[in-house]
Amino acid sequence: MSLKRHIILMGPPGSGKGTQGAILSEKTGIRSISMGELLRGVAKGNTPEAKRVKELIDHGNLVPPELTIELIGQELLKPENEKGYIFDGFPRSMEQALGLSELLNKDEFREKNLGIDLVLLLQVPDEYVIDRIIGRYQCATCGALYHEKFKQPHVFGICDECGGKEFTRRADDTFETVVSRLRTFRSVTAPVIPYYEEKGLLVCVDGTGPIDVVSEKIRKIVGY
Repeated sequence: MSLKRHIILMGPPGSGKGTQGAILSEKTGIRSISMGELLRGVAKGNTPEAKRVKELIDHGNLVPPELTIELIGQELLKPENEKGYIFDGFPRSMEQALGLSELLNKDEFREKNLGIDLVLLLQVPDEYVIDRIIGRYQCATCGALYHEKFKQPHVFGICDECGGKEFTRRADDTFETVVSRLRTFRSVTAPVIPYYEEKGLLVCVDGTGPIDVVSEKIRKIVGY
């Protein structure tokens, strides 16, 4: 089985896309591109657009599809993505999916053979999502992800990856925002699933098990 190099990780918020994307990236050397991280980077600016993006993110809403496509296009042409890409949290709407298809059909992207190989859908029930998101936090220095129940540092208060002692939580990781994001996923993102299924790219993965069990399932599918 040949290694899949152009991958989309789909699933509701809190389904483990970030964690599994990071593991997959580490094992394969393929860069994981988080749309959430890209947008949070934009939101740190002082422009009216940055403030608008920040407000949308904080309320669990989607940003305009043209902005996400523009950011993705910029990322894909960077040298560090020559081995491939793993999209974490993108596309999240039919507009984004169609925009991505149009982008990848442009000559500069076709020449680099950047077409999608695989779409992985992580499936978890709502109660898992709420529990996972409200309890998660990350190292303020390196961004390593942790959870109050499922993945704490080996030494309390010290990051396993870099030894950092400061941790942060995302401003949008609240119960109200999680419920809003789940509604958005069902109404806006879920219709993308049959779109990729019809293209023969979709594979579903049960994301409710331990991290290593889920990553092993993904390993077999991706082929590394």
